[in-house]
Amino acid sequence: MAAVSARVLDRAADWDLAGEIPPSLLRELGDMGLLCAEVPAAFGGLGMTSAVSGELTAHAGSLCSSLRSVMTSQGMAAWTILRLGGLAQRRELLPRLTGGELAAVGFSERDAGSDVATMSTLIRRDGDDVVVDGAKVWMTAAGYADLLVVFGRFGDDAAAVVVPANAPGVRIERVRDPLGCRAAGHANVLLDSVRLPAGHLLGGGGQSLQLLVTTALSYGRMSVAWGCVGILRACLAAASAHAKTRQQFGKTLGEHQLVARHLADLLIAEQSATRACEHASKCWDDGSSDVVMATVLAKHLSATSAAAGASTAVQVLASAGAQDGHVVARAYRDAKLMEIIEGSNEICQLVLAQHALTLA
Repeated sequence: MAAVSARVLDRAADWDLAGEIPPSLLRELGDMGLLCAEVPAAFGGLGMTSAVSGELTAHAGSLCSSLRSVMTSQGMAAWTILRLGGLAQRRELLPRLTGGELAAVGFSERDAGSDVATMSTLIRRDGDDVVVDGAKVWMTAAGYADLLVVFGRFGDDAAAVVVPANAPGVRIERVRDPLGCRAAGHANVLLDSVRLPAGHLLGGGGQSLQLLVTTALSYGRMSVAWGCVGILRACLAAASAHAKTRQQFGKTLGEHQLVARHLADLLIAEQSATRACEHASKCWDDGSSDVVMATVLAKHLSATSAAAGASTAVQVLASAGAQDGHVVARAYRDAKLMEIIEGSNEICQLVLAQHALTLA
């Protein structure tokens, strides 16, 4: 955590306004293994548990959600390779992701968001090669990436393929002025007859689309959940510090009962989200059968709490927190995206409702 703090310092606001984190800093953190900290040591990683990696993710999220988003993207790419790739692919690719190279993961398309079954990107064999055609939107970190892990249809099934960002036929276009996580390198990616050796096809292809997406999304949801804990911690710290020193009507804001209620709500949200994430990570580390439900619950609770908590923090700071780039102003924009990515609020609620029905 100290290594992340020392490199972020107070620069997150500048990165947010500029829309970019220095790529050299991302590569430095990547080379330290901190962007995908759960990669096993056998493949050059730090081998962190989900619980320890989660606290690292929350810490990064409290400093800069754009950086945390890059960590989520890198971790999803590494997790997908670890779960779907053959041994030779894991040995070749994972040390690159823990050695300074950057990666992004492509699911969403213009007409395929939550409904992944409508995905139209095609991956097909052609002799000893595979050819990829399609377009992905809002790929986090694609603006920085060396490697793109792209999901698409593969005959009657599905596949994930690792595409070098500089391969012929790849065009990467930055998303202009995103609402939140402005420095996370969001980009739209066009894949026009991209030809690659068949070895770039993870696990040989031909898996269930739902299995492929769930594999990567599970990691992403956990990472986003912990990142939202970080957003809440940042908002709680900023609001409490302001309420403790700002005076109105002869006493500090924190002494006014209605403002004190806001601080209590923030503390409750941060503690509740932390406990939900700790439980989900324990399920993850223990290999519990409850991990899917626990992860969706943690993601939904943390994201909705972060969005509400950021709004509360802006209310407490008022004009002091309404300046673009301020920690709570960034949190207000960043947290809203967390209610959309890696499973929207509505999708999470549907999953949780289906689980509830199994308990009846």
